[in-house]
Amino acid sequence: MGSNQTWITEVILLGFQVDPKLELFLFGFFLLFYSLTLMGNGMVLGLICWDSTLHTPMYFFLSNLAIVDMSYASSIVPKMLANLTMQKKTISFAPCLLQTFLYLALAVTECTSLVVMSYDRYVAICHPLHYAVIMSWRVCTILAATCWIFSFLLALVHITLILRLPFCGPQTINHFFCQIMSVFKLACADTRLNQTVLFVGSVFVLVGPLCLVLVSYMCILLAILRIQSSESQRKAFSTCSSHLCVVGLFFGSAIVMYMAPKSRHSQEQRKILSLFYSLFNPMLNPLIYSLRNAEVKGALRRFLRKKTSV
Repeated sequence: MGSNQTWITEVILLGFQVDPKLELFLFGFFLLFYSLTLMGNGMVLGLICWDSTLHTPMYFFLSNLAIVDMSYASSIVPKMLANLTMQKKTISFAPCLLQTFLYLALAVTECTSLVVMSYDRYVAICHPLHYAVIMSWRVCTILAATCWIFSFLLALVHITLILRLPFCGPQTINHFFCQIMSVFKLACADTRLNQTVLFVGSVFVLVGPLCLVLVSYMCILLAILRIQSSESQRKAFSTCSSHLCVVGLFFGSAIVMYMAPKSRHSQEQRKILSLFYSLFNPMLNPLIYSLRNAEVKGALRRFLRKKTSV
């Protein structure tokens, strides 16, 4: 690097670039959604811990997903809310990179967790007699830990490649958080290697897992159609359709965001997509699982009855 290059120490997050009055409305709107995200996922996590009937592999993975969703939203939304109330919308460069690392790691953790959940449903429906043996607590713990470790290692690869770049400006990010593609634009060097690694990683953690999920559910669908009991069919369809809704929402928005050509979407459209999978999706997950799941609703009723009888 030449001696005339200056490393940036802080970054300006341009955010939504709207009228100040509208910013206050957005603050209240996003704060409501963030609160619902924490309460909804917290409720699901609390019910699973409290009710012994939910101490099964499926709900173990659902509680893991709830932790991921709360962490994912919390890595982005608090700083976004703070910037909506301040004139100086800045973030120091080190916390900016930390935010990039956390949102990448947690996004990949969500992808891999959804794959593991589809595998759990595949074993439960297609191999019910061997389910307890295949999905033992030891296996469940290893699968969940592998999701977290793999995701954080992959995010670390991206951050390591970013740290090799010289950052001398511009100091502005046209986004509401330090999204990785926006961070690339701060570098005053060729970022083609970073972009190639990001694209390959996106294929690996989005397209690959999505294909695995779809294959799992094709096998599950065939197995459900062979079930004689209509009640068992209904229960299996209800559980699997909830998971497919979550899979479609997350993978759909993420694939459009990271794998569609840049010219297809304006920066404002990318911000909306980012909002969808970082705030709205984590908020919708507990609603989808609780409203469509009889066991979760039953656990909630038992909890409320116990509280009212005390």
